[in-house]
Amino acid sequence: MRQFHFSDQGDIHNFEPRPVTVPSQRPAGREWLNGPLVWAIDQAHQAMYLFPRDCPRILLWQTPTTTAEDRDLWWGGAENRIIAYIEDEWLERVRSGRLYRYDLPPASFEDLQDAGMWVSRVGVEPLGVALIDDLVSELTSCDIDLRPIPRLTHLRDIWASSIHASGLRLRNAREWV
Repeated sequence: MRQFHFSDQGDIHNFEPRPVTVPSQRPAGREWLNGPLVWAIDQAHQAMYLFPRDCPRILLWQTPTTTAEDRDLWWGGAENRIIAYIEDEWLERVRSGRLYRYDLPPASFEDLQDAGMWVSRVGVEPLGVALIDDLVSELTSCDIDLRPIPRLTHLRDIWASSIHASGLRLRNAREWV
């Protein structure tokens, strides 16, 4: 399985464990996830990181327990694997954005059993790096339906549905609070 780290910097030769910039509230026993780690995402979930770093986004995908009603409501007739919502004001930054995808060796990584996220407690030297200079095309190649909307706050209730939702950088969304 391939694991990646995405960055706006293309000259990283070694990833050293470091604490998260903005700590998250973690369940009891998982507080260590705010500590010094190297984070990676597996290939199947890499679309969550094909956005400018601070871009707030919500990605949806179906699971075996997704109801037909939720699938019809959110996908309609679309066949995409994942739907990605961003706020309208971020669309141009996504269109003009560039990222570097670092391919990481899997040996030291632990699976968090959470939307393709992996962590290493030790430094990691990347196997290679690739420039992605067309994020929209890369999202399309990952079977993602990109849907800009005025506010992500309209999607707050999605976590109560039968669809899997991942929200990233929501602190940067308008009126999220």
